[in-house]
Amino acid sequence: MRAITYTQPGGPDVLQLVERPIPEPAPGEVRVRVAFSGVNPTDWKSRTTAQPGPGGQVPDQDGSGTVDAVGQGVDPVLVGERVWIWEAAWQRPWGTAAEFTVVPARHVVLLGAAPSFELGAALGIPFLTAHRCLTVAESVPDRLGPGALTGHTVLVQGGAGAVGNAAIQLARWADATVIATVSSPHKAQLAAAAGADHVVDYRQQDVVTEVRKIAPAGVDAIVEVAVAQNAAVDAQLIARHGAVASYAGTQGDEMTVPIREQMQANARWQFVLVYTEPERAKALAVEDVATAVADGAVRVGADAGLPLHVFPLAETAQAHRAVQDGAVGKVLVDVTA
Repeated sequence: MRAITYTQPGGPDVLQLVERPIPEPAPGEVRVRVAFSGVNPTDWKSRTTAQPGPGGQVPDQDGSGTVDAVGQGVDPVLVGERVWIWEAAWQRPWGTAAEFTVVPARHVVLLGAAPSFELGAALGIPFLTAHRCLTVAESVPDRLGPGALTGHTVLVQGGAGAVGNAAIQLARWADATVIATVSSPHKAQLAAAAGADHVVDYRQQDVVTEVRKIAPAGVDAIVEVAVAQNAAVDAQLIARHGAVASYAGTQGDEMTVPIREQMQANARWQFVLVYTEPERAKALAVEDVATAVADGAVRVGADAGLPLHVFPLAETAQAHRAVQDGAVGKVLVDVTA
């Protein structure tokens, strides 16, 4: 089979297209014939810094495809099912940038007949991260679904990114009022297409003033892409018992917050990395995202505010480079091409 591997950390050029034997699923595992691999920032960051094992590393955590074999202890009824994959390569050598991958059975989720494989490959990290960000505040429930966030207001800082898009879609599915910030008119269109009720261009408008017009008492949850830059704004906007959930940052970033004001609000500042979040929270996120997909509440593509950039398997290095360079939308690898 064809697979992308790297044997030493480095830039996109360390990724090589090779021939490998088709792997056999171990006990408790399933083998998936991969259709699409989803590329995320953590994929290129780990490729840059982490030393692969002696056999090399197949990159990419997210993907979609069809189960074609199961290991001992796994119900064979899964064979033939269309699935989406999460955390394929976390502390394992088999990612999704290959024609076949093997993962623990709990890391595949039924996709159903209707949703596209492109959608399935776009779920994983962005949607699980967004779910965590939307549910860590004490003022909101830890599950999402229709009506779960009725009466609550969510601020998505960076509404045109992959996690921002996921947060908007999940929050609207849960009936929240959603405010998104963006940096350009084009990104404003994307955030609105995703379902944001209000969009603020932070380069043209004062975020605190505009958000306070919509939510005078503040917002219940802030999904934050750049807390080092936005902490002062977030501190002015978080409501009592709300939470600022930061899911991205650069090595060395620091932030300062006004302690007394945050104490008065009993506010929570939560840092989110999906790989190491509590297992219960992750399990609930997987269930809720699967339900949102089954409800038809999750979409991809330009009309959903998430343009797709699709590369063939042989161009996985270019796909990684696109994410590293900040491509707006979702980068996918078509493993069948």
